[in-house]
Amino acid sequence: MDTRLLTTFTTLARTGGFTAAAAELHLAQSTVTVHIRTLERDLGVRLFDRLPTGARLTEAGRRLLEGAEDVLDAVARLRAGCAEDGAVSGRVVVGTPESLCATRLPAVIAGLRTSHPEVDVHLHAAGPAECVEGLRSGRLDLALMWEEEREYPDLTTEPVAREALVLVCAPGHPLAAADHEVTWEELAAESFFLLEEGCSYSDAFARGLLAVPGARPRLTRFGSVDAVRSCVAAGLGLTLLPRTTVAEQLVRGRLAEAGGPPFPDVSVRLARHRRRWAAPAVREFARELVRHWGA
Repeated sequence: MDTRLLTTFTTLARTGGFTAAAAELHLAQSTVTVHIRTLERDLGVRLFDRLPTGARLTEAGRRLLEGAEDVLDAVARLRAGCAEDGAVSGRVVVGTPESLCATRLPAVIAGLRTSHPEVDVHLHAAGPAECVEGLRSGRLDLALMWEEEREYPDLTTEPVAREALVLVCAPGHPLAAADHEVTWEELAAESFFLLEEGCSYSDAFARGLLAVPGARPRLTRFGSVDAVRSCVAAGLGLTLLPRTTVAEQLVRGRLAEAGGPPFPDVSVRLARHRRRWAAPAVREFARELVRHWGA
């Protein structure tokens, strides 16, 4: 069986559309169509339902997908084995919270460029749910997530760092000048801008606020750290974020620390698919990440 057909098949399964698959594979859409029809003819089954909204795997297609990924992984291993003595090269696609893109990862990428200049790293800003889906679909090689240990049947995760959390508000907010440890009851009377649901520390903080008897805090959720910081700097409420994401704003006086109860550090975990083979470029990125955070 031609592995090019399997590559087209798995890409179409992941993207869900002939146009998107063609763009990713740098093929004409008609070529993608021919590849899928050829594969369906060879196997004697229909692999996709063609719908107005895109291409959806049939039951036969779902059965083929796991085996096709195994075959392509095996081919990648063989190619990497033949090139073991050469320079590590290739593309690594990493899903990561937006905050880490701007704070922690530039130094990691700079270090990797020095040691392995032929490795290209593509960062994809994504929340936890999108990271998990990306790893499962094969769209992502690795993902970084703010969360404590959590079991996924098809993913492995390992802690690579812990980050301190800080409660911040605008400099003129009353809690910025509090001369006592602000209680949960006081916090529950405020407005908050938090990251989207699925962010472990934001969800835990929201649960703490809502657990206060009779509490009715105003909670607004965003997918963007920039949007959260801007709303808080404008005096519209407070937020809880990793200190690294607000360090510059605190120094410049655009934000101020608010008095409040102590918050536990949040774990940064590196996740990958349990069954998929990791290419040398992926392994080197993971090593550089651990080296950087362990320094």
